[in-house]
Order: sequence, then C-alpha cells, then structure tokens
Amino acid sequence: MISLVLPVHRQADHIGAIVAEYVKALARVPAPCELLLVANGRDDGSRAECRSAAERFPQVRALVREEGGWGGAVLHGLAEARGELLGYTNSARTSPDDLVLFLLYALAYPGVVIKANRKIRESAARRAGSLLYNLECRSLFDLPTWDVNGTPKLFPRSFGALLSLSEPGDLVDAEFVAICRREGYPILEVPLISTRRHGGRSTTSLRSALRMYWGAYRLKRRRA
Repeated sequence: MISLVLPVHRQADHIGAIVAEYVKALARVPAPCELLLVANGRDDGSRAECRSAAERFPQVRALVREEGGWGGAVLHGLAEARGELLGYTNSARTSPDDLVLFLLYALAYPGVVIKANRKIRESAARRAGSLLYNLECRSLFDLPTWDVNGTPKLFPRSFGALLSLSEPGDLVDAEFVAICRREGYPILEVPLISTRRHGGRSTTSLRSALRMYWGAYRLKRRRA
C-alpha cells in the first residue's frame, strides 16, 4: 500500500475538489493507495471538507491536529500511515498527473527516496530566496539535492530514520534531506515544471524566509 499525507491548512475552498481529482488519478497507479488528510491549525471549514471527502472515498482518511505547522501535520500523518511506501506533498501545488508520475517513479525504484525538484517559481524574488536557502542547506548539510522543500517526497518504510522526523514547522524538509544524507539513503530528484496553484495563498513571507535561514543554521547545530 502507498500512504500519502496531505497537510491541509485554510483550504476549505478547494481541498474537496483536489481530493476528488487525486482519487480519480490514483486509479492509474498499480498499487492500493490511501490519502491521509491532516487538517491542522485554526479551522476555516477545512475539517468538515476533509471529513466529507473521507465519507465519499474509501481511500481517504481525515485526521485533525489542533496545532498548526507544516512539519507537525506531516509527522502526524506519517504516524498514522499504514503503507509500505510513504510520502507527503503540498496538495495546493501538486497536480493529479504529477502525483501519479511520482508514485510510478517510487514503485519503479523501491529502494530510493523520490522527491521533486521544482524548476519554476512565481517571481524573481521567490526564485532568489529559494536559491539562497538551498545553497545554505547544501553547504550546511553537504547535500546532493537542489530543491530542499520540493514535494512530493516518497520513501520506503524500511528507511526507518525518516520516521524519526521531529521538526514541527517548515524545517521538516531540511531535516528530511539531512537524514537522507546522514543515513546514505539514495535520492532521485525528479524535475517538476508545473506552477499551477489550486487555491489559497502561500504562507511564505520575508519574515518566514528569514526564520527558515536562521532555522537551518540552528538545525545544523542541533544535529552536530
């Protein structure tokens, strides 16, 4: 079974439609799949939409985490996952076709971490900010990867160290690739060109970006 965690935050206006598209697309994947919707943080109606999706589709499970945070939602979902192939993605940015492509890669390469390498950003400022963050992480953690935050990320359950992720916020992706580097888990980065956003707004701002730059340094210190 494949277990895919979808953190849900302020997505009441589109999460139901996304899940319906995912369920339809997953019929093309030659393995059973479950989608774990983790509604986290302040509720805007997303929880009801997730429960409704779980009632409509047997492949969907709806979970609730009162605290906010991308990493916390990922960890909560992974702890509840039943599959032997595990992963998570940003549902607001992952198209059904891209999701299927990454799952097929993961099935074809069962002993490898599969992750996205996004090639396009919405603006020059976001491109520059992403480049700086990735250069910092490559230097701090001696990484072979270029897009630290790129999702989908998929890995076999046998890569048990990745089930010990602990970062509750945006740094969970840096922790993920740092663990892969430390444990010697091979990574295959798949280029992702799509820039479509299903809905909602990005939570990344100058302040949050600066927190991530400083956070990556602190993560390195903690793992030293």
